Amino acid sequence: AARGNGHRATLDHDATIQESHKVQAHGHYKGGRGYQPAAIYWAEQDLVVGDEYRDGNVPAAMANLPLIQRGFQSLPDSVTEYFFRADSACYEHKLLKWLSDDTREGGPAGHIGFTISADMTADLRRECAAVPESQWQLCDERTEETVMCADVEFVSGDWPNGSEPLRYVALRIQKKQGLLFASGNDTKYLAVVSNRRELVAKQLIRWHWEKAGTIEHLHDVTKNELGAGVPPCGRFGANAAWYRFSLLAYNVLSAMKALALPSALGAARPKRIRFSLFNVAGRISKHAGKLVLRIGRAAEALAQIVLARIRLRALVPLAI
Repeated sequence: AARGNGHRATLDHDATIQESHKVQAHGHYKGGRGYQPAAIYWAEQDLVVGDEYRDGNVPAAMANLPLIQRGFQSLPDSVTEYFFRADSACYEHKLLKWLSDDTREGGPAGHIGFTISADMTADLRRECAAVPESQWQLCDERTEETVMCADVEFVSGDWPNGSEPLRYVALRIQKKQGLLFASGNDTKYLAVVSNRRELVAKQLIRWHWEKAGTIEHLHDVTKNELGAGVPPCGRFGANAAWYRFSLLAYNVLSAMKALALPSALGAARPKRIRFSLFNVAGRISKHAGKLVLRIGRAAEALAQIVLARIRLRALVPLAI
């Protein structure tokens, strides 16, 4: 990205649960024990640009701004468009104000387009329920649910007077006939807050939903294939280092796919890369006074590995 190829940066924020039964681990909101690290993911470049390791009993909504600032500060100068997506853990006044301020401290100057899942307060729910039927638009038709969306006029009680109001898009999720939510109702309301007004409601919601395929994919890969799912011990610092190593491994593999590996491996997960590249079986023998490595691969596959090594060796480190 720093080589001039990354002009747009969409940063996604999310926390994940690491289960641990060590006595030093604390209880988390799902009822178990463990840790709750958070990460910042650059969607366009498939890279992690920030992380913060936390005990399991630290609320997901607590003090997220410093991590988000570090994520934006890590971006290269080539980036000219900035965006941000997060769940309701980031729905808090200080962060919303920072994102909305084009002259913000601790981050890039200019516009940051964002969407954040809003807390469904009683006042917001009342506004969602009051939307006329004619204003609801079909957003998604699912097997058991119908999802409608609409803009709602709402200003949070702690939003400063005189500040430009944010945009709220409501979601009305209705169960199909005979089905109910756990609450016993057939209708549920959700909402997303944003400062992006160039998209219609449906487009905005779908852009917000894309986060499920980015940072949640990151959690899946790092926890299930790169060792981040199980903290190695009961010491907080060691576990934090272990988690960061898994994120660094993810970035290294992502960079290899973008810069060196053949296009066939462009979407490969670590397990496939491991058996296609790192764990290639071979036999070492001697012939005419030389060591010979015989690899059980087709010539074309071997050529791709050689080309990848040549591309990596040709990379010139950037001056920092």
